[in-house]
Amino acid sequence: MAKPFKTLDDMGDITSKVVLVREDLNVPMQDGSVSDDTRLRAAMPTILELADRGAKVLILAHFGRPKGQKNPEFSLSKITRPLTQVLGREVQFIPDCQGEAATDGIKVMRNGDIAILENTRFHAGEEKNDPALVDAIAAIGDLYVNDAFSAAHRAHASTEGLAHKLPAFAGRSMEKELDALEAALGAPVKPVAAVVGGAKVSTKLDVLNNLVTKVDHLIIGGGMANTFLHARGVDVGKSLCEKDLAGTADAIFDKAEEAGCIIHLPYDVVVAKEFAANPPSVRTCNVHEVAEDEMILDVGPAAVEALGDALKNCRTLVWNGPLGAFEIAPFDAATVALAKTAAALTKEGQLVSVAGGGDTVAALNHAGAAADFTFISTAGGAFLEWMEGKELPGVKALYA
Repeated sequence: MAKPFKTLDDMGDITSKVVLVREDLNVPMQDGSVSDDTRLRAAMPTILELADRGAKVLILAHFGRPKGQKNPEFSLSKITRPLTQVLGREVQFIPDCQGEAATDGIKVMRNGDIAILENTRFHAGEEKNDPALVDAIAAIGDLYVNDAFSAAHRAHASTEGLAHKLPAFAGRSMEKELDALEAALGAPVKPVAAVVGGAKVSTKLDVLNNLVTKVDHLIIGGGMANTFLHARGVDVGKSLCEKDLAGTADAIFDKAEEAGCIIHLPYDVVVAKEFAANPPSVRTCNVHEVAEDEMILDVGPAAVEALGDALKNCRTLVWNGPLGAFEIAPFDAATVALAKTAAALTKEGQLVSVAGGGDTVAALNHAGAAADFTFISTAGGAFLEWMEGKELPGVKALYA
């Protein structure tokens, strides 16, 4: 089936072409070394394919927040060696992403060579999507590939502007992400379930409002569930709860009912008097039995079993956020149990499961379930905005 955007398969012969590739190389560093190379490994397939096809590969990326100023602390030269190690190929460094320094650097490149251009955010025009900077960067390349979904929610020169100036294509990582998201919410196999967890309803209001119109089952966990329980008249003790959002929660209940979406809230919960590992006061009780001095820290086992049964009747799952305070035992039990159920259903071919967001990835890794999910997005803000139903400028530009 034809895709609504062009991919590397549509590029034709690219021998000796200069291809500008937007990647996300904004990796965490510790003591001068990369502490997590997930993003570098995600960039591998696109970079190596373009190099193997004889292109001169120029990688565009940002690093940190230099605020439009040249700052050695944020130089992408630091990423040259780590990327060389991941790719198993030499990676050159070019000290600017436009102008004479870039042109001179490209002149000495041979077909199949790979180079990182200096931090795009060293130019104030990057975050402003300044047409002058877009033109200057476009002038050094023949083709543009966007492979950085995690930066696609920003309309910057290197993420959006260039797609209008040069023939634009989605890289392999971007393509994989867009295919997964289309399968999850764009044109999913129904019934569809969504798990949305996290501390506060206020940070996920747009997500919830969008999802109730798209999914058949909405499972709410984390501190957010307490706000919805409170709106339903449940006394949640000293649990984290945004009581001032009771009216908002009620409006979401009404919207869900109108759309035919079932909202699942826990009816048994794990509570404790203090938030600490294995506290002596921990117990499981019905939501109506939470004492004044107790806080809800996880979904109870009976509710988790019921949620697992609900997933068995679904064909698609979107997951963002943990069900409880999963960082501390025993409040990780619900997240681990439901994640394992989703992973098993996916492995059996019964479920398409797509998850994203920092906490979510950590929780699914903790559960040992991440490897069996259909797709795990490492994009934070972009994944959340996609769940909110917002148009991502970097993606929209590829569809143009």
